[in-house]
Amino acid sequence: MTAYLAWCSEPPDDLDGPWVEAREIAPGLFALDSTESLSVVYHALKWELPQEAALIVTPVPQTPKSRGMAPGTTTWFRERTTPPED
Repeated sequence: MTAYLAWCSEPPDDLDGPWVEAREIAPGLFALDSTESLSVVYHALKWELPQEAALIVTPVPQTPKSRGMAPGTTTWFRERTTPPED
């Protein structure tokens, strides 16, 4: 399973897709986990956005550092990623 981070300039119409879980962790910022490839996840999300909306999706292999995200975000990423080598 791969954790992905996605940012959309417009809210998606629906968050049903090829992922196990999708959660909005900040306005327009989503954490997704999926067994599918980056391309499959990207296109599934793209099809739920208005044509002019901006979108970026990236895999998250290591637990990111963050603050100000929705409660549970750090735990969610820790359960799905490798700890960083500090």
